[in-house]
Amino acid sequence: MADAKETDSRDRVDELAANLARGRVALGLAALAVPRVTVKLMGLGGGADPGRDLVVRMFAAREIALGAGYLLSRDDSGRRLWARIGLAVDSIDLVSGLKTRKGLPLWVTAGTAGVAGGAASIGAAKVARDLLG
Repeated sequence: MADAKETDSRDRVDELAANLARGRVALGLAALAVPRVTVKLMGLGGGADPGRDLVVRMFAAREIALGAGYLLSRDDSGRRLWARIGLAVDSIDLVSGLKTRKGLPLWVTAGTAGVAGGAASIGAAKVARDLLG
């Protein structure tokens, strides 16, 4: 039986994961609706670029799917699966962001690494908590 401290820690990790999922949906909806503004806020340009807008909307769909999948899971096993998928995606995003460092301003790379790394950290905490009970 879990003691109160362990239960509080589990609840905090679960709430962080749920908030991350909500953030994914919000970011995805924003990127889907206004890809040019989303990219401009990320420091990656703001002019017309249909190809870039397509890629941003594809990113948006991924974020909406990851967030909604987690939030709409009916049981813990579903959330565990979506947390693992999110951890994999965020880890790949982090590595990808670091690999493109030479072609981007430092602050863009730092922001990308911070967001992807933070999301991966929350995902890792959730996966670890789920595995360790």
